[in-house]
Amino acid sequence: MRSQRIRSTTTDCLRALGQSIVILALAGPAFSQFQAKPREKAGSPSDKIGMMFRRFIPTEPYDWRGAQTHALTTVIWYPAEPSAREQAVEIPGFNFFELGTAARNAKMPPAPARFPLIVISHGTGGSGLSMAWLGEALAKQGYIAAAVNHPGNNATEPYTVEGFSLRWERARDLSEVITGALADSEFGSRIDPNRIAAAGFSLGGYTMIEIACEVSDAQGFVHSCDTNPIDGISASPAEFPTLIEDFRKLIREHPEALRRSGGSYRDSRIRSVFAVAPALGLAFPASALRKISIPVEIVAGESDQNIPIASSAKYFAAEIPGAQLHIFPGNVGHYVFLDSCTEAGRKNAPVLCVDGKGIDRNLVHRETAQMASEFFRSTLK
Repeated sequence: MRSQRIRSTTTDCLRALGQSIVILALAGPAFSQFQAKPREKAGSPSDKIGMMFRRFIPTEPYDWRGAQTHALTTVIWYPAEPSAREQAVEIPGFNFFELGTAARNAKMPPAPARFPLIVISHGTGGSGLSMAWLGEALAKQGYIAAAVNHPGNNATEPYTVEGFSLRWERARDLSEVITGALADSEFGSRIDPNRIAAAGFSLGGYTMIEIACEVSDAQGFVHSCDTNPIDGISASPAEFPTLIEDFRKLIREHPEALRRSGGSYRDSRIRSVFAVAPALGLAFPASALRKISIPVEIVAGESDQNIPIASSAKYFAAEIPGAQLHIFPGNVGHYVFLDSCTEAGRKNAPVLCVDGKGIDRNLVHRETAQMASEFFRSTLK
């Protein structure tokens, strides 16, 4: 299938089939360019966290969605031994976001013998590092957190139409990361295979529902856009004006692209999912959501102007049995769930970095991460 390269320079929210173009300020550099700058960090030695990068290679054939990189590049945060030296994570040339602190390639502590694993899915156009605030917080609470770069849909290389629109393939990426992590020489023996869960933001939140559900309905979503548009989510955004047309052309010329869209991506190894500002409620018929049998928790902001909570977060919560829903009140919008920004980010990328009046992004992060940690603790017993 011939790839059509799509480039954008501004927004996280793709309002149609992708809903969110995230962290474009991080686009470009490879993970090998990671550098760390020593920085003192308060806290007891027991809360040290480590960071490693992995390239998991699934068994071929694999749908790489036209991506240049045929590997699932993944950043992993994990509890580190007390003597580990944490450093500020920095990417040369990109200083819009605070990526937290971690001890690169540190050893894990000898106890406990095994840790729960949380796989993390970023928003459209983002990267695993865009979820550093959550990965690091979970690692401090005793989890191994692995955030993957979704092929054709991440900020480290050019975007593709397939990467943006064949969104159901993202669930398979997470399943392959689980398989790779369990076989990894460093982490495999330290992961408890009976305590695996997932978390995701924006289109990554959609991915949570996909991996918990038996079926989605891509063609039904397209039909809904044609016959009953809701809240403007079916319109291509100004930053990506040809997306709807590109997608329709793709499925017209390559109908096989939709072949697996209605299949089940349920991974029985995943015991629960935590969806942050999830997208694309219309992609799931209510009858399918009602069959979800694992615990689901959903978090969103009341003032999310990018992904309407009525047709996504609230819709999911209303239809999924036992789903928990927390809506942050007031001026909490969509981008508050990105990494916190530096002064350079607030100056040069205000759409991504400047939150509503009175909103403390770090506080929202802490509260969200605490909810996630407590949710996983209760569902991964």
